[in-house]
Amino acid sequence: MRVERDILAANDALAVRNRALFATRGILAVNLVSSPGSGKTTLLTRILDDLARWVPLAVIEGDQQTSLDAERIRATGVPAIQVNTGKGCHLDAAMVARAVATLDPADGTVLFIENVGNLVCPAAFDLGEAHKVVVLSVTEGDDKPLKYPDMFHAADAMVLNKIDLLPHVTFDVDRCVAHARRINPALEVLPVSATRGDGLEAWRDWVLSRRPAVPRHASERTAS
Repeated sequence: MRVERDILAANDALAVRNRALFATRGILAVNLVSSPGSGKTTLLTRILDDLARWVPLAVIEGDQQTSLDAERIRATGVPAIQVNTGKGCHLDAAMVARAVATLDPADGTVLFIENVGNLVCPAAFDLGEAHKVVVLSVTEGDDKPLKYPDMFHAADAMVLNKIDLLPHVTFDVDRCVAHARRINPALEVLPVSATRGDGLEAWRDWVLSRRPAVPRHASERTAS
């Protein structure tokens, strides 16, 4: 337990630095978390074209192996960097700091951090993000919030993905939302179908509405 506390304390100190950097440069960092196969990458690729008309974008992709997801993101024209964690089950603040230094996103960027597919470890590791967004697909079961309460408690929003499959699966949306809000009464719920397009406009607007103001000194640096 002592080792675990030390690791988390060191991570939290780095997360504070990341958050300060993001604030200084008006960067909105959104940490996307989910089980494997929830559709996070598809959700990103569908929204990036729309968001690119409004704000600069960048993506950090976290996976244990391969650069497949980063390649999918780069195909949209958005800069992305792949972070492979090997045997690790989550991204940490140090990984994000190194990735941000490499990406060097513009002031005012919306930075998506697609975490490793896992509903356990990422809940405990602050990356310096403004918001955690948990993506849950209707193919996973409506009891997931009760099974992984720490993640749903830590999240600001739940994107309920693959709603186009509701006629074909046993999933009670109302029960799932009730479970999630029992854990986190303030949790916002955004039902979407990343493949069919349902709800993507509301998801885009949720992101845009949370952009911080770009500090004047950052704007002046960008202009110069």
